[in-house]
Amino acid sequence: MGWKTLDEMDFAGKTALVRVDINVPFENGQVSDFTRIDAVLPTIRDIAAAGGKVVLMAHVGRPKGQPNPEMSLAQVRPALEARLGQPVAFAEDCIGGPAKKAVAAMEPGDVLLLENTRFHAGEEKNDPMMAASLAALGHVYVNDAFSAAHRAHASTEGIAKLLPSCAGRLMAAELQALDAALGNPQRPVVAVVGGAKVSTKLDLLSNLITRVDALVIGGGMANTFLAAQGKGVGKSLCEHDLAETARAIIAKAEEIGCRLVLPVDLVVAREFKAHAPHEVVADCPPDAMILDAGPASVAQIVDIFNGSKTLIWNGPLGAFELEPFDTATNAAAKAAAELTRDGALVSVAGGGDTVAALNRAGAAGDFTYISTAGGAFLEWMEGKVLPGVAALEA
Repeated sequence: MGWKTLDEMDFAGKTALVRVDINVPFENGQVSDFTRIDAVLPTIRDIAAAGGKVVLMAHVGRPKGQPNPEMSLAQVRPALEARLGQPVAFAEDCIGGPAKKAVAAMEPGDVLLLENTRFHAGEEKNDPMMAASLAALGHVYVNDAFSAAHRAHASTEGIAKLLPSCAGRLMAAELQALDAALGNPQRPVVAVVGGAKVSTKLDLLSNLITRVDALVIGGGMANTFLAAQGKGVGKSLCEHDLAETARAIIAKAEEIGCRLVLPVDLVVAREFKAHAPHEVVADCPPDAMILDAGPASVAQIVDIFNGSKTLIWNGPLGAFELEPFDTATNAAAKAAAELTRDGALVSVAGGGDTVAALNRAGAAGDFTYISTAGGAFLEWMEGKVLPGVAALEA
């Protein structure tokens, strides 16, 4: 662990520039999901309690380096104030005169929200002048936005080289959870990788087979592997052009001793809709499509969970958004949650569909850690260096 935490920094009388992810969804002009706001409150409160001035840097959307009123952080401010329980000042720019004036007016314990960092092209270009302009506003840099850590931007990477830096509470929790899952895990380690396409997760699969003891492949991805083995997949979502790649992954896993687990029975239907007539088969008929893993497959997965100490999960096992084709995902998720609750399993999950699927299953609350980071979580699973984390370690 080469990065510092909040507890190792002195914030008394100092201005802390805190990179957060409050890129939240809106409905009818109101914030519709407070998850990301709530996640950064501990960091804000701890810095304020230590006598620091808290200056929040963040982005909303993709304004492409130009001011856009529809992506202004001003619309997030009321929700932030309500959840935090104290006033939050707002600066109409993240650098320059408006930002400097707003920071100068702060007292210890105050919180200030800067305008969208992506209103400047220098943010995404990681322009040194942009980073220097941000750094000039404060004394300490705190990164609490793991979800943006895979981007080398001025507010995530450039600024960390210019100021004493540390991880916020959310970032530290994320990094510790990920280290426990892949960096220094209790073995055996099992990974579940699902989703639609193999092509989007080739780097992920290639990295995981070298790091885990068992790799469970589900969802549409499994169809490509089944087809590569000569099994019928009917009209299922399948990347037939990746058959050779799938066979190479199977061979590599066998060579290095990683158990690669595919469905042994399939739930198939003739229509892609909820409650479509369905059946459990060993091979998919030509006129049907695979929409879920069958009960024997679930039993196999649960058995592997029972023999494992660590679980990493990314992607559902079937068409989880359609009942009853969420059965395999729900059953496996509940089994993992129960093992975690009993202290027998360290379970870490992440990725948009994964979080939604585990919430639907009612299992998310019992997992050791659920990452909402999306792209950063995937790149970490792929074994890639995350610039925002590397900058903190440097």
